[in-house]
Amino acid sequence: MTSRTFTRRSLLKTAAIAAPTIATANFAAPFVRGAFAAGKLAIAAWDHWVPGAGKELGRICQEWADKEKVELVFDLVTSNGDKDLLTLMAEGQAGAGHDIMGLRTWYVEAQKHRFVPVDDIVEPLQKQYGNVVTASKYCSYIDGHWMAVPSTYASSSLPPCARIDMLKEYAGIDVQKMYPAGGKPDQELVDAWTWDNFVKAAEACSKAGHPFGLGLSTCTDALNMAGAAFAAFGSALVDEKGNVTVKTDATRQALDFFKRLSKFLTEEVYAYDNASNNKALISGKSALIMNPPSAHAVAKRDAPKVAEQLWTFHSPKGPSGRFDPANYYFWGIWNFSKNISAAKGLLTHISQREVQEKLVTASIGFDIPPFPALMDFKVWEEEGPPKGTFYNYPPRNDATAFLSGYPAPLKIGTQMYAQALLMKMIAMHTHQGKSADDAMSYAESEIEGYLRT
Repeated sequence: MTSRTFTRRSLLKTAAIAAPTIATANFAAPFVRGAFAAGKLAIAAWDHWVPGAGKELGRICQEWADKEKVELVFDLVTSNGDKDLLTLMAEGQAGAGHDIMGLRTWYVEAQKHRFVPVDDIVEPLQKQYGNVVTASKYCSYIDGHWMAVPSTYASSSLPPCARIDMLKEYAGIDVQKMYPAGGKPDQELVDAWTWDNFVKAAEACSKAGHPFGLGLSTCTDALNMAGAAFAAFGSALVDEKGNVTVKTDATRQALDFFKRLSKFLTEEVYAYDNASNNKALISGKSALIMNPPSAHAVAKRDAPKVAEQLWTFHSPKGPSGRFDPANYYFWGIWNFSKNISAAKGLLTHISQREVQEKLVTASIGFDIPPFPALMDFKVWEEEGPPKGTFYNYPPRNDATAFLSGYPAPLKIGTQMYAQALLMKMIAMHTHQGKSADDAMSYAESEIEGYLRT
């Protein structure tokens, strides 16, 4: 018997190529809530970074199960060692396991032929709370059907989190005035918060000995940040029809922006992992990172004086708008489930506003909803210190949630993300001395290879 080692990137590659056609036999009858759903039901969810978040989800699911007389199995599965992804792939191949699976950003596509369409859940939710944001719909609405339920639990944004004192002293930017808690942004300051001025702030903080902690490696935090910046400059490597659109002035502008920015970052950013930026901020070394509230949560525990100076706010804007990086989570129902009706009942229940707010509160504001009407929960205004530090964390106002890879067809977007293509282009131009034209030609050749597979 041979064994095979799975890595995160190999699993993403699998997600990119495993895309059989949805069979009409997978469609279940519309869910009708009854007094007793009955039977057994098993759900597997990500073991959240915020310890209390997973427990609260489990409590809510069990409360529903008790009311509906369902025998529930609730499992939290860690992402350490990609155990959640390995569990997903193993259950899909075996045709046995849980009824409901929690899914990271790209994995609905990988298993879509084994999931039950959930239009009858998502469409009513959209009528209640508005259309699912594009960055979430991109990965879950496939071939004309919702193949998974967009989730608030485990979904996150990665906007700037900066030192209030350092940006004010070194760069002359009052981030609390620009993006106050509980109030309207200062429009004059917001209009001046551009990627060009971002470079000026990076230079000022670098000269003061506190460079921005922005990875230029192939880690996902870096890739998410770069995707939002490229979008702000109007660059899309592949359009929604699958046409390769790498070689544009917009892409050249984005690459040149990163070349200017890289001069004020440390050499170690090319070797960053997803923990490096957090460590740089919490240690007091860095003036700004782009990250979910997890960095503040750790600072609050380990470096409270640093935490008191942290403020989260929207990304800079470019010629094509303002985009906050975001990663969304989903719930899929296996087509081999023996209790599809109960599974739909549970997912409908946990998608309601009052439940969503409980989950976001349990995550200390880490989670972001995929629905516009759910962007006003109190936790973002109240969490601190300083109070309101997360108020501008959810993508709203003029900030659009953005997933790196969009708007390319999902299979191609997945490949570009899995291969960290943007980061390789950036490294070629900023670190290896290659021209912007060289970097674009490389990316064009790579994408043409994806299209042939």
